Amino acid sequence: MLFRTLACTIACWLALASAAQADQWFSVDGRDSFHFGGDTASGEIVYSGTQRLTEVRTSGGERFTATVDYKRNANGTTDHLHGTFTSLIAPDGTQSDEDDEDPDYLTILNQPFAIALDPRTLHDLRALHGPVPFDFAAPMTGAPLHGQLRRLPDAKLDGASVLGIEFSAQGPLHGALPDRPTLSVTGTIHMNGTAYYRESSAHLLTLITTISIVGTLDSGEHNETVDIAYRRTIHPLRAVPHPHPS
Repeated sequence: MLFRTLACTIACWLALASAAQADQWFSVDGRDSFHFGGDTASGEIVYSGTQRLTEVRTSGGERFTATVDYKRNANGTTDHLHGTFTSLIAPDGTQSDEDDEDPDYLTILNQPFAIALDPRTLHDLRALHGPVPFDFAAPMTGAPLHGQLRRLPDAKLDGASVLGIEFSAQGPLHGALPDRPTLSVTGTIHMNGTAYYRESSAHLLTLITTISIVGTLDSGEHNETVDIAYRRTIHPLRAVPHPHPS
């Protein structure tokens, strides 16, 4: 499956591979910006850290676990935090999330792109010569999105030949925000992303995703505007990071 949460017109040829590269390290960066109504109700949260992806073969399939250690800077205050996310890939390619302790959406398993592509998916993506329509649910909100997927020109990253994929989708939003469950918003959600898979292994090498929300608060009293953007960038690390002294 190219996307983790997918109910789209191309689902028949987008399936997760049964294995991913074990003990892969990544760097992760993120930025959340938000603006509510007046100029005084604005802010930004910045994330940076490293994460480790491991794989264990079980009788039920392949279990992937991503652990991330990161800094979260909000309003001049920096916190050192830890997150985990575990998914099980069944032999039929079905993915189920078993453990979600990743509230800031920083692990590579908590993104719209799959960890690896099976041979058929890789073959079909290579054969794409134009955009393909698709529908799927936004990973943070579950809102239905409609958009287009396309293959990018052949490229090299870190000396490796890669297959690039880009998508853009949008749809209506009515409900609570992912990190502010007490706030209900009516508006539009737009999502775009770019991912590169290593040609030799079909493993995810790097990705960039952005989710933007524009709308109004359903407060019942004021039509306060909302403008929020969630951005995540994940790249591979060439060396295992050394732990920092406590």
